[in-house]
Amino acid sequence: MVTFRPAQGQSGGLGAVESFDRGIGGAESNVACTLARAGHATRWVSRVGADGFGGHLVEEIASWGVDTSAVRRDPDRPTGIYFRTAGERSTGTERETEAAAATDTGPESRPGADPDDTPRGEVAYYRAGSAASAMSRENTDPAALADTRVLHLSGITAALSADCLALLRHLTAPRPDRPLVSFDVNYRMHLWPDAGTAGRTLLELARGSDLVFVGEDEAEAAWGVTGGPAAVRAALPEPRRLVVKQGASGATLFERPESADAQSESTRTGADTVTHQPAPTVDVVAAVGAGDAFAAGFLSATLRDLPAAQRLRHGHLMAAAALTVPGDLARPYDRETADRLTALPDDAWATLRIGAGRVTGRGVAGAAGAAGDAGQSVEVVTA
Repeated sequence: MVTFRPAQGQSGGLGAVESFDRGIGGAESNVACTLARAGHATRWVSRVGADGFGGHLVEEIASWGVDTSAVRRDPDRPTGIYFRTAGERSTGTERETEAAAATDTGPESRPGADPDDTPRGEVAYYRAGSAASAMSRENTDPAALADTRVLHLSGITAALSADCLALLRHLTAPRPDRPLVSFDVNYRMHLWPDAGTAGRTLLELARGSDLVFVGEDEAEAAWGVTGGPAAVRAALPEPRRLVVKQGASGATLFERPESADAQSESTRTGADTVTHQPAPTVDVVAAVGAGDAFAAGFLSATLRDLPAAQRLRHGHLMAAAALTVPGDLARPYDRETADRLTALPDDAWATLRIGAGRVTGRGVAGAAGAAGDAGQSVEVVTA
């Protein structure tokens, strides 16, 4: 999608904003862009309109290093757009606020803030009848999805149309040659006809995936699951890997051995290895896009076969970069810097505070990486 966010100095609800800045957005394309800048080969498969917005999207996403050759231009349908204020979050539920925005990914720079002290976020989607909503099994080239290690999908796409849902059901169906299927629940209440349909559909797609990302707040809003990460895992035992994002508390990974049977009683009662990593403190500018950045960081570390704790920390670090910019996308830290920061001892990691181009914390003075197009430059200050 093309996104419009309030221009600098504009505040209040959408009706009060007089001018907007244009950007690019979309869950899957955000992940592809971030992974490409992190050094991975990525391809974005989608449809956009044969209009100026569609051309802008393809050009901008390609500039991040993403292969856009599988993107189709639809002459009959427009490119999707949306407008937002700074507080938009994952579920779109009623008590979403700027203070709570970072619970989509974990980092939070204002612990203990009262949600009623800040204005609610507001988002307006214009996606009905869009080019992307016309994606289907028939018009998606299977060759574009071949020869890949990871196929990343989002619950947002499933909400766009019956054809999109049928495509995601096909892609999450078991088959011998299937790549690792990564699924971000990405519950957006505004896109679904009702909560019941959303919950059933998202649970079905998650159960068919190999790796699932879901926030505690999403699990409660979509499935009525409360009681922490273990309760989410109990409700969703099928995926081999499940990442539960816990707001300011961090994120928890449940992972079982590749040979374990998802339907067996042993899997349901303790075959998982459970890893938790706290999130660093972040000076939040805007929370939109941070969940996608978290997924990209985790996937990047997964592709590099890094240990579980490192995968979660890379997710937190990429999310932190996204949280410190006003748009949906931020250049990730260069790999050398990211590896050094995520390798810090637990006590030093717990002291990290991340702002725009700046990291402070105990014992991080040696973590500064090279600036330049390969990644975000960072000033590292020893606390």
